[in-house]
Amino acid sequence: MDVRTGSGQAVGERRKNGAHADKGSGLAYGRRGKRGTPRRVAPYRDVLNRLRPAYPRPGRTGHRRWIPSWRQVLGSFGILAGAFTATVAILYARTDIPSDLNAFATQQDNVYYYADGTEMARTGPVDRQDTALEKVPEKVRWAALAAENETFYSDSGISVSGMTRAVSRMLTGGDTQGGSTITQQYVKNAYLNQQQTFSRKLTEMFIAIKLDNKMSKSDILEGYLNTSWYGRGSYGIQRAAHAYYGKDVSQLDASEGAFLASLLKGAALYDPAVSAKNHERAVERWNWILDRMVTIGKLSPKERAGYTRFPEPKAPPKPAGLSGQTGYLVDTARAYVSAHTEVSDADFDLGGYQIRTTFRRQDVEELAKAVEDVRKGLDPDKRESDRNVRVGAASVATDGRILALYGGPDYLKQGFNDANSTVVPAGTTFGPFVYAAALRDGIQRQRGGPRVTVTPATVYNGDDKVAIRTPEGPYWDRSGKIVKASNDGGRSYGPITLKDAVARSVNSPIMQLGMDVGLDRVGRVAVQTGLLAESLGAKVPAFSLGTSTPSAIRMAGAYATFAAKGMNSEPYSVDRLSRNGDPLEVEKPSAERALPVSVAAAVDEALRDSVRRGAATAAAAAGTGVAGTPGTGPDNKSAWFAGYRGRTATAVSLFRIDPKTQEPLKLDGLGGAAASVRGSTYPLAIWTRYMSHAGK
Repeated sequence: MDVRTGSGQAVGERRKNGAHADKGSGLAYGRRGKRGTPRRVAPYRDVLNRLRPAYPRPGRTGHRRWIPSWRQVLGSFGILAGAFTATVAILYARTDIPSDLNAFATQQDNVYYYADGTEMARTGPVDRQDTALEKVPEKVRWAALAAENETFYSDSGISVSGMTRAVSRMLTGGDTQGGSTITQQYVKNAYLNQQQTFSRKLTEMFIAIKLDNKMSKSDILEGYLNTSWYGRGSYGIQRAAHAYYGKDVSQLDASEGAFLASLLKGAALYDPAVSAKNHERAVERWNWILDRMVTIGKLSPKERAGYTRFPEPKAPPKPAGLSGQTGYLVDTARAYVSAHTEVSDADFDLGGYQIRTTFRRQDVEELAKAVEDVRKGLDPDKRESDRNVRVGAASVATDGRILALYGGPDYLKQGFNDANSTVVPAGTTFGPFVYAAALRDGIQRQRGGPRVTVTPATVYNGDDKVAIRTPEGPYWDRSGKIVKASNDGGRSYGPITLKDAVARSVNSPIMQLGMDVGLDRVGRVAVQTGLLAESLGAKVPAFSLGTSTPSAIRMAGAYATFAAKGMNSEPYSVDRLSRNGDPLEVEKPSAERALPVSVAAAVDEALRDSVRRGAATAAAAAGTGVAGTPGTGPDNKSAWFAGYRGRTATAVSLFRIDPKTQEPLKLDGLGGAAASVRGSTYPLAIWTRYMSHAGK
């Protein structure tokens, strides 16, 4: 007898049979209530028990027990499909079209600050002006449609294949960008934000479907063209027409419309004024869009044949508040925000950002004053050799902060930043990198032989016209001549230690040392200390004499590595970023060891010797603890001085550029010097004047 129920085996049998114990009444006997009466079980449980899959499958043995039947597979798929459909339906029902557009009317300036918190400049506000769709020429409209969504007038507002790609990218760890129709892009521009997240993409899709049912296609296209970002601070095709062509949108032709349509893919990548690469991309996409218009029947082959010349947009205007050095500073900081934060260019143009830079106001002013004072020695009106002279300079702390830079005489007159120029050969300021590579990696004079350690006291041949050798013998150039190293002024030094060769800027031992170390190893050290790999010159013997073309910013950062005992920090220009007072994350570099302490110390000692008794004795006027070396570029096409005092490194480059070809010109006769004089003392003079006051 069951002592709990007092009903013996009958109840046990009924419990074993479960819900089938009383088919007529729909009752089942399980646990009893407090008074021992049977509890009524809902009738649907009988149905559920029937539907519950028998799994593992009865009547099967081994692994076959775990293989579901086709009914089970089909049922599972049906349940998942039903759940997915129900979820989508619920989300669709709960997603409302926002009542207001994004607040373009509340767009603000972006404010830049010096390192001490004083205001440097304001940029903005965003340039935007709505225009009616009928004022946009039909072919200009179709240029945008051909580029972004040629099925716009027939689709439902979303791209299923595009959304599938976006979801798959999200699931595989990529972003969800791409795959949007114009309706979806309009929703993103007008109601949401530019974040590439799955939830934002899903909301975008539902709003797009509802919007497509509520608004006409013409209204959606008009809204899209009025809210899209075209770069240069311009939102909407009307302001873009003015920004790039100085005309009303109604005056654009199909060719100009095709260029503006290319900007919709990413203005930062397709504005030709930004870089040569941008120009190349813009021309390629412009051609593709015009061809696409022909394919979809919106431009005749005859009309297309008439558009063979890229419609070059006008140069972007320079805001008045960015005169002097300010524009160069703002451009440098702006580029850093773009490359090292999650803030998109389009979001940044909406304004409201506060950018605390690393630039020290007094240092910027002192550097500009030093350049202007020294440039007074040039007389471009009387001397051809003094025309088209450019100066680039930068000051970088050992922790990577860019403290000051000189980009040109005035940002509003010369927009290109010469402190960031990568066309100026480094010349003999490259010698310390060869020396550092030799001290760290040793030399190898026999093919397959062991590497041999060298020290600052290792002696090399310092004579003029010494033949450069490889392990197999003399190095022959392509013209069939043996390559020989030439010292400045044809001077021969005889046997000379490596330390003295660096301190006195003697070419022949440095050139041979580079071959003995291995030019690949020399290049590796140059990059590890701070130069960019893409700025390195061809790996031929002259490589060690500075055929590479680093910017002044990068050269200063690399010399800061020597000052920091071998620790390298990438140069950076933004210390803090916020929007309306809320801090945003900015990626900043961390110091990494580039050279052993002993190697950095040896290079430092050679550079100090250069100031004490070598090629840079005039730099001693900048104060105690100064280290540095001058540089003269190949073919006398550049002059440099790079060095440091304490924790501040500064590099100054001087060069001439042909305004027509943009090619470097020789410095022969610069400042009235004899034509036989190589290089220039101007960079050293600028450096010394500036470093006498920097940081004070």
